[in-house]
This record gives sequence, C-alpha cells and structure tokens, in this order.
Amino acid sequence: MSADPLLQETLIKRSQQKKRTSPLNYKERVFVLTKTRLTYYEGKPEKKFKRGSVELSRIKCVEIVKIGGGNIPCQNKYPFQVVYDTNTLYVFAPSQKSRTLWVLMLKNEIQHNAGVLLKFHPQFWLEGLWLCCRQAGKQAPGCEEYNLLGDISRKPLPPIPEQENTRRPRPPPVPQDEDEEDDEEEEQEEVVVALYDFPGMEPHDLKLVCGGEYVILEKCDVNWFRARNEYGEEGYIPSNYVTEKTSGNLVEFAWYSKGVNRNMAEELLRKEDKEGAFIVRDSSHPSTYTVSLYTKAGSGEGGPMIKHYHIKETQCTPKKFYLAEKHLFSSIPELIEYHSHNGAGLAARLRYPVGKQDKSGPSTAGFSYEMWEIKPSELTFMKELGSGQYGQVRLGMWRSQHKVAIKTIKEGAMYEEDFIEEAKLMMKLSHPKLVQLYGVCSQQRPIYIVTEFMQQGCMVNYLRQRRGSFSLGSLLDMCLDVCEGMEYLEANSFIHRDLAARNCLMNDAMVVKVSDFGMARYVLDNQYTSTKGAKFPVKWSPPEVFNYCKFSSKSDVWSYGVLMWEVFTEGQMPFDQSLNHEVVAMVTNGHRLFRPKMATAALYDIMQLCWNNRPEERPSFSELCLRLSDVLEDDGFSSS
Repeated sequence: MSADPLLQETLIKRSQQKKRTSPLNYKERVFVLTKTRLTYYEGKPEKKFKRGSVELSRIKCVEIVKIGGGNIPCQNKYPFQVVYDTNTLYVFAPSQKSRTLWVLMLKNEIQHNAGVLLKFHPQFWLEGLWLCCRQAGKQAPGCEEYNLLGDISRKPLPPIPEQENTRRPRPPPVPQDEDEEDDEEEEQEEVVVALYDFPGMEPHDLKLVCGGEYVILEKCDVNWFRARNEYGEEGYIPSNYVTEKTSGNLVEFAWYSKGVNRNMAEELLRKEDKEGAFIVRDSSHPSTYTVSLYTKAGSGEGGPMIKHYHIKETQCTPKKFYLAEKHLFSSIPELIEYHSHNGAGLAARLRYPVGKQDKSGPSTAGFSYEMWEIKPSELTFMKELGSGQYGQVRLGMWRSQHKVAIKTIKEGAMYEEDFIEEAKLMMKLSHPKLVQLYGVCSQQRPIYIVTEFMQQGCMVNYLRQRRGSFSLGSLLDMCLDVCEGMEYLEANSFIHRDLAARNCLMNDAMVVKVSDFGMARYVLDNQYTSTKGAKFPVKWSPPEVFNYCKFSSKSDVWSYGVLMWEVFTEGQMPFDQSLNHEVVAMVTNGHRLFRPKMATAALYDIMQLCWNNRPEERPSFSELCLRLSDVLEDDGFSSS
C-alpha cells in the first residue's frame, strides 16, 4: 500500500501526559496522514524526527472539539480530536478550513473500521473532568451521538439523569500514575544504550562508554542528541553511537551484526573456520533476520559449507519466532539460546557467535554539535594522497589524535562563498556509505576541506591493481555500498552529478563510500539545470544531461549503471575506444555498454534499467538497493 502522504501540515498537539494544561503542553508537530497511519514529527518538514504514530485501523472517532468557553493557550484555535485505543489525541489547526480538511479526510479513511464509537465527548478532557458532561472517568461513555459521516450540527443526547440540573463537585486529585496515558513516543523518557566509546571532543560533549545507558534530553538534529548519564552529567552525543533500549533491539547481543550482508557474513565465517560459528544479520527484506551458520560436518570433498536460515514468524498473536516449525519462541534471543544447545534440524549447533571485525565507532557529522569551522592550527599536514579537480589532498591529523584527509582548494576552482554555505548543509549528511565531511577552514586562503580518511583510496585504482582476484560477491558488495550511499543522498534531495568509480573511496574494512560532493547541489525539486557550457562527465551521463544539461537523481541513476559496469569489468574505462562526441551520438542512437564477463544476466538487467532513455522509467536508488540485495541473497550467488 502506498505510503505517499494524503495530508501534511504543521499543527499543534496537546500532551496527553499532563493533567493540567499550560502553554508548555502545546507542541508544534509536523503531522503526516497516509493510507495506514497518522504520524507526527518534531522539527521542520525537511528534517523531522518521529515522535508518535497511530495506525488508522485503531482509530474509533475523529471529530471537532467544541470549545465551550475557556482559553486555548496556543496560537492555533481550531481543535479536533482523534480517539484511538484508550487515548484521545487533541490537535489544533491554524484555521477552520484546515481543521475541516483533516477531520473529513480522517473520517473517510476510518469509515470501515471496526469499533467506531456510537457516542463521544464533544468537549475537552481537562483537569480530571470531561467538560461536556462533567464525568470524572477518562474512559466514561460518550455523552453525544457520534455520526461518522455527518457534519458537526448534531443534537446532543439527553443529559445523564443524575447530572441533570446539577453540577457535580470536582473530585479529589487522582494519583498521577492512574491518570497517565501512553502517547506512543511523546513525553516518554527515552533511554539509549551506547554502542561505542565516545571520548567527547569539546567541553559541551558527553563522554559515552560502550554498554552504558543514557537518557535523551533533546534531539538537536538527526546527527546529535543532548543526553544525561547516570551521574547527572549532560552534554552532546552523536546519534549513530547509541541505540534505543527496547526489548526487541538485538544490537546489544554479540551474535547480531548490523550492516553485514550475506557475502560479508560468509567471509567472516570462513575466516573464523570453526564448526558452529554463526552470525545473525538483517535479511534483504526489512525487519526480518537470517542466521548464517558455518559447518564442516558432511562436507566431503566440497569443503566446509555455510547455510543461511531465515528466522520466520508465526501469523498468530502473540507472534512466535522459529527456525524449525516444531520449536517456537517468544523472542529471537530465546531462539538463539535454544539452538546454541540443540541443533534441532540445523546443520550444526549455534556455538560460536562471530561479530564484525571493525569495532571502531562510525564517523560523526562533524567533530561535535554545530562545529563546522575548524582551526588550521589544529591540523597537522602529512603525506600527499593525490590531487583532483579542485586541488591537492593530503593525509593529516586533527588535534594530533584523529586521522583526516585535508583537501586544499586552489584559488579560482569554485565559488568559495557558495561552497562554504553549502558545506554547512553537507556536514549534516551522515551515512555509513558516504565519506564524512568533518568541517572546513574558511577563514583564510586557500580553503581547506577536512573529511574522513579512507585508507585504501580510490575504488577504480583498487579494482585495477587487484584485477583477477575478486569474487562476484565482493564486487556486488561494492556496488551495494555505493547504492546505499546514493539512496541516502536521494532521500535528502542531494544530486551528486559526478558519480563514478573514481569518486568512491575504500577504507581498511573494504567498505566503499561515495565521495567528492564538489559538484553536488542542494535542490528541493530534485532537478538542477546547469548553466550553458557547464562541464560534465560525458561517458557517465544520460541523454538529458548532454542534450539539455538537466541533472536529477535519475541522471545519478544512469551514472550508477556505468559505475556498476566499471566494477564488474574490474576498473575498465567505459567507451574507452570512443571520443566524447562519438559517445553522445552512440548513446542517443540507443547504443549501450556491453555486458561484462563477470556480470550475471540479472546484474546486467539492472544496469540496463539504469540506462533507460526516459528518466522517469529508471528505478530509484531505493529500488536498486532492493534488487541488488535480492541478487546477493540468491542461494546460487556466493563469495566462494
């Protein structure tokens, strides 16, 4: 079912956690309605953080709230209510037109729900009472007939007899824990567990210790949180160094490896070379898991085997997990514990959990929160790594403790003021498959750009230097790494414009990351039209670029198809026998790069999808990631 928004608007919600209402309890949220959910977020529409969500199937009533006198201590004066489960969510719209639209749209979506109310409360629940009927029980039956498909001009039902012509005295205060309602994520104290040590770079940072628990005080942006430790100390922490503490979170277990795919799992298990070595990893389909198990038993001349078992779930409620249908468990940790003692149909017992070798923390978006300007005096310049379109690149150290790459921007190579403004946006881009921008030195000339250091350097050189030594699985891993980085850029409306193997770098863990955003432009409409005469890489470009200079995420998809071709030819130059103007004519006439010998038919089909003449018919990077993951999970596709 489509998740495209039916409605999206910044509204105000009233906290359900507070009995008394004050301006502090009214919070601005971005509300998004889809066919299945009503979700609200904190922050601006383009950079928002989920705070709560209600499945439409759980909603029993949507209606305007009659104010009935009394002040509303927020700027939005048009309230409506969403009743679901045992909760009432009060939302305040900025205008009558806005409120009417939300109420009618929600009513339309819930009209076939089971359990729609017959009667509801048309006024607020406030300070322990329903203002409409003065009942004191929050779950008291409604006092007015609810017409799901009608307008707001309904006749109220007769008052409850014992309340007619009387005013019920206010009841004594109810203990706080009896009055609290769980409003999804809103107002809850969020506890996280540190996945890595974080020393803290600045005085306002908070030190993290792996395994420690911390309370989130504020989600400053998507990359940095303000948190408190067990001693009451507060400060900023990188969001990718912690994980939410929940019963279903597997990250804390040694046997679970997030971000490990089938091919990586096989390489790690072969390296361990122990009977019963295993890894629990994410499957190619979201929210599902796979156990990869190494066994020598019965392998014969073929050598050791690696088996991949999908962890399945029952359809009944409460759901159960299993590898063998006879053995059902309430949680995945229980399942792993059982099979560590009993093979029960598996090729071997789950004896030795194998984790990722790289235990170092991921890159952070800048060295600290909102720290994008770096002092040149804190940089130590070391050996030269190479030179590019914009200047020289050198290995360096920041504060003598953190290896970085330092790019010197030669005079006249770019519009410097425009770049510095864009760099502030680029620093907020943080993903495991993007080379992280740490900051810039912009107060002197030449400008320095400080980024994550990638030990293995350029991917195209890596491919050429080791030609003949790659398995199909390792090549596909490289393609999937790049695709995941580009999926993130696409989701954040960034266009690369120069995606090629030469602009991807590799680290010591053999992870490929997308680099060189010197040509990228931040766009809101997903399309950037170049000025006349702009340079672009012809052999990586689609027809709409070399004919009309129109760049978009779909032109990046075309370039990605060429990058895949580079990978599966182990670093060959595309159209190496042709000049640029010849390539333009060939591509315009429908000519495409040949199928590399190492690429399967399925992989070449993906390349050809990227090279569709019509941009709108090319897949998104999200779709490409799914296709590549499916190929990688195919039982016949292995690193061996």
